[in-house]
Amino acid sequence: MADVTVKELAKAVKTPVDRLLAQLADAGLAITDPEQTITEEEKQTLLEHLKKAHAGAEAASGKITLRRKKISAMTVGGAAGRAGKTVNVEVRKKRTYIKRSVVEAEEQERLQKEQAEREKLAAEQAAIEAEKAAALEAEKAAAEAEAEAAKAATAAAEKKAAPPAPPSPDSAPARKKKKVEKTEERKDTRKGKGSRRKELHISAAAAERRRKKPGRTVRAYQATDAEHGFAKPTVAAVREVSLPETLTVAELAQKMSVKSAEVIKVMMKMGVMATINQPIDQETAAIVVEEMGHKPKLVKEDEVETTLLAEEADAVQGEEVTRPPVVTIMGHVDHGKTSLLDYIRRTKVTASEAGGITQHIGAYHVELEKGIISFLDTPGHAAFSAMRARGAQCTDVVVLVVAADDGVMPQTLEAIQHAKAANVPIIIAVNKIDKPEADPDRVKNELAQHELIPEDWGGDTMFVHVSAKTGDGVDDLLDAILLQSEVLELKAVADCAGRGIVIESRLDKGRGAVATVLVQQGTLRKGDTVLAGLEYGRVRALLDENGQPIDAAGPSIPAEILGLSGTPLAGDDMMVVSGEKKAREVALFRQAKSRERRLTQQAVHVDKLFQHMTDEQIPTLNVVLKADVHGSLEALTDALLKISTEQGKVAVVAKGVGGINESDVNLALASKAVLIGFNVRADASARELIAAENVPLRYYGIIYDAINNVKAELTGMLAPERQEKIIGLAEVRDVFRSSKLGDIAGCMVIDGVVRRDDPIRVLRDNVVIYEGELESLRRFKDDVKEVKNGMECGIGVKDYSDIKAGDQIEVYEVTEVARTL
Repeated sequence: MADVTVKELAKAVKTPVDRLLAQLADAGLAITDPEQTITEEEKQTLLEHLKKAHAGAEAASGKITLRRKKISAMTVGGAAGRAGKTVNVEVRKKRTYIKRSVVEAEEQERLQKEQAEREKLAAEQAAIEAEKAAALEAEKAAAEAEAEAAKAATAAAEKKAAPPAPPSPDSAPARKKKKVEKTEERKDTRKGKGSRRKELHISAAAAERRRKKPGRTVRAYQATDAEHGFAKPTVAAVREVSLPETLTVAELAQKMSVKSAEVIKVMMKMGVMATINQPIDQETAAIVVEEMGHKPKLVKEDEVETTLLAEEADAVQGEEVTRPPVVTIMGHVDHGKTSLLDYIRRTKVTASEAGGITQHIGAYHVELEKGIISFLDTPGHAAFSAMRARGAQCTDVVVLVVAADDGVMPQTLEAIQHAKAANVPIIIAVNKIDKPEADPDRVKNELAQHELIPEDWGGDTMFVHVSAKTGDGVDDLLDAILLQSEVLELKAVADCAGRGIVIESRLDKGRGAVATVLVQQGTLRKGDTVLAGLEYGRVRALLDENGQPIDAAGPSIPAEILGLSGTPLAGDDMMVVSGEKKAREVALFRQAKSRERRLTQQAVHVDKLFQHMTDEQIPTLNVVLKADVHGSLEALTDALLKISTEQGKVAVVAKGVGGINESDVNLALASKAVLIGFNVRADASARELIAAENVPLRYYGIIYDAINNVKAELTGMLAPERQEKIIGLAEVRDVFRSSKLGDIAGCMVIDGVVRRDDPIRVLRDNVVIYEGELESLRRFKDDVKEVKNGMECGIGVKDYSDIKAGDQIEVYEVTEVARTL
């Protein structure tokens, strides 16, 4: 962000200028003028000061208050059919958050108060019980004292001569004595010591049977202070919730262990309406988690991939050993790259290539007496630029093959550019020196112009003269490669999990997905779990370049692997993963991102609507491509798309690796596309559907044949170009009025020929004032079809009567010319 003034910053943060100046002064910044500029460093200083001040205020109060304001519009209907009016509704919300330590302190204080109240209540209850017991003891003592007094009075009265009158039954001592006697009697009855009621009309045995059984002892409830085993938590559980970039409401509720309805309720209070299956973004989910008292943890979508790559990178540790060099053979088409490699490998690869040109990257390793060398043979055709670039990126040394009789060609220069971009040393192999017309010095002169100076000229580029036909100089070339590799000191860790790059991939009908990989670090073994680009799988079989099974492939060794879930893209990184679950997670994540990127690219944006409307008028040739390997598919796709011009374009509707199946035919039928099979064929069901629906199908084995035929087919779709050619010019000398024929222009043909059936233009002062056609053409009184140069004639212009003497009548013809791209 650029530097701003104090006034602009105050406007941006919505605070008064005076308050901002005071805050700047508190932060120790010498800024007093509202028009003074604030730098980025001063902004950071102010921000740190405000954070510290805010943290201090929070520490003092332990609380933070958030205020939110939301303004919405509400339409109120009018009465008696009148139009309603719009009312702005402002909703203000205030929410106070308290620190967890403050909440815990308050909860502890509340528990202590409750404990103190319980103890106080227990003490009061004990005092009341003690008072009741004391009162009962006092009453019992008083009753006993009264009884003793009554006995003493009775004894004294008996000694007197006259017997005293008996005490009244209603007196208090008599009532108390009677009550005590009844109580004692009930106790004796309950213990079985008292008299039992007897029935005289039944026998003793029957009475024994009908005797009541002793009842259950009913224990009186005694209140105790003992609590049950489960204690309700006094503090809510706080969880750390991991939040991906997008998730549904149900997933968010599950992560917080609450019901979805609770989450929806919180979101409604926030003003967000969402259903249980509706996806929400990461920021909204974080606010909801904070509202519900939990801690959000923001997780990036690529965290799984990043974590896996970091773990595998840490696993590449161990002792480094010398590894063989990886050599890429590059050069122009038909300069002898594959033939030179054939002589080294003592095989015949060129004969198997269609048209005698290489259309795939071939990976081989050769065991020589002096060491092992791995070779990558790249195509030289212009359409395979991506393959050459990929070969240069994963190589140690580039051998640039230049024909001594042909010199430097376009693909030679392109190979030089790829090698320099990859910072790879170049060895020049001047091939075909056995031909009489060979001129190695010409090659040196041409390459010297591109900063490749030979060693014998004082440069640092090795030039080796070879002949792939006779074998001359091949040993010198191998010695130069090994010497260059020793200078580079190539090393790699062999005792670790394998890592490398996908050179090529294809779909084999009998074996499934087959990928050619070049191991760069570690060792790839049979049975390893591999992650390659968007695909993953367990290595079911490991083969060398000759198709023979092997158990392991070390650094700089190419191999074919079987068992992947699909065909990875050429150039993808390959790595051995410790678990299949991790590999599947990363592969599914990469596939989802690739699908999302593809859909985003296909989306039609508003700013491109007019461009698409214009493109609809351009002739378009739809194509469905199927190829044998990914590299050829990529090269053919790029070459066909380059055919497109402003006059016509080629649209690749779909592309893939493998044979043509029924779904490809249906797609071509729906999109009115041409099916192109490059080194592949259609299966039986697809051939039946092609014949029934008459779908155009083209088979090709050489890439430039496919390019030329598609270009010719697109050219045939172009509308012909209309060209005008002026064939005659007549000058008006006079105008004759005729009631029957209208205005007739008396003319002299001054150039070319005037024909009656051709269109005309009327010129006045060399300005076109009318375009149309002739109504009549006469010479004297006869109608004629044409009048040649130097002759007079009468011309009647159709639907035009404003012709004057001195005007010129231009006659032209329109021809259609076939357009080319």
